[in-house]
Amino acid sequence: MNYKHLLLAAVAATALGATSAKADIAVATAGPITGQYATFGEQMKKGMEMAVADINAAGGLLGQKLKLEVGDDACDPKQAVAVANQLAKAGVKFVAGHFCSGSSIPASQVYNEEGVLQMSPASTNPKLTEQGFKNVFRVCGRDDQQGKIAGAYLVEKYKGKNVAILHDKSAYGKGLADETQKALNGAGTKEKLYEAYTAGEKDYSALVSKLKQEAVDVVYIGGYHTEAGLIARQMKDQGLKAPIVSGDALVTNEYWSITGPAGEGTMMTFGPDPREMTDAKAVVEKFRKAGYEPEGYTLYTYAALQIWADAVRKANSTEVGKVGPILQKEKFSTVIGSIGFDGKGDVTTPAYVWYRWNADGKYAQVK
Repeated sequence: MNYKHLLLAAVAATALGATSAKADIAVATAGPITGQYATFGEQMKKGMEMAVADINAAGGLLGQKLKLEVGDDACDPKQAVAVANQLAKAGVKFVAGHFCSGSSIPASQVYNEEGVLQMSPASTNPKLTEQGFKNVFRVCGRDDQQGKIAGAYLVEKYKGKNVAILHDKSAYGKGLADETQKALNGAGTKEKLYEAYTAGEKDYSALVSKLKQEAVDVVYIGGYHTEAGLIARQMKDQGLKAPIVSGDALVTNEYWSITGPAGEGTMMTFGPDPREMTDAKAVVEKFRKAGYEPEGYTLYTYAALQIWADAVRKANSTEVGKVGPILQKEKFSTVIGSIGFDGKGDVTTPAYVWYRWNADGKYAQVK
């Protein structure tokens, strides 16, 4: 073999080595990394970082390492679409996100077109999985499930009383309020007041005055902790003692940091605390040793990547067409318990329980 042939052989070998070397598998989380709901974005980011690190430490996935991308949608629908396009362009195979339903729904259309598997840890609006997409899943429950529980609670505890239902006009908040109203009305009880408010404002005194004028006995809020916290505080300032009932977005320590003692007695629906589950013990300890308390959606995000990685191993592929069917027929062991999905991509055994904010500034499950 002459020098020219040797050189060609060397170049070919180098090219072959470059193409056969296994690149990282890109995965992502997307949510409100900045903005007023950034506490939830941090939970998702922390959960995903830990899950990626644990999978990589155990040898990776299909002989490759996972590489994490983080998308910031600030819970803005337009920004969510831009983030989804960026992640798809970056070759991301899996997205644990988004957080807000108003972001997840439009982003899901991009992921469906681009063949990216989406699994939300937190978006509860039914529309997300009612679109018929085979690449969209969630590890949380739905607003219609939360609404039934909330409606039943209001009927049981406040029958014959004045019930107010408020919402922030968002896909999440209005969806949750509407489902609660539906359950309430279906049980033969009519709310005294159904009112929308604008998210992002600081002064809700006029709304609180209206609640006082209507002599409401309980206030159901479909919305996020920031506005709910301000409403709670301003209710106390005006001497309105009606308790607040709400959903999973109030299960964050930031709620109490806004309300202070005004938050005592607030009730909210959320899944059983995964931090108390045996399967989560080792991961929870690891988070706490790192100085982070894995509340809210931290472990839900961790579980989402756990599930996808398990399905990828069984499919021996990251392609949606191969992974999706496995997700819909298998059960997966996770830090939030055993998870299975139905044909829509919803969990088959959703569970909601009640939590209460207590005088010590902490929330706890109502046993």
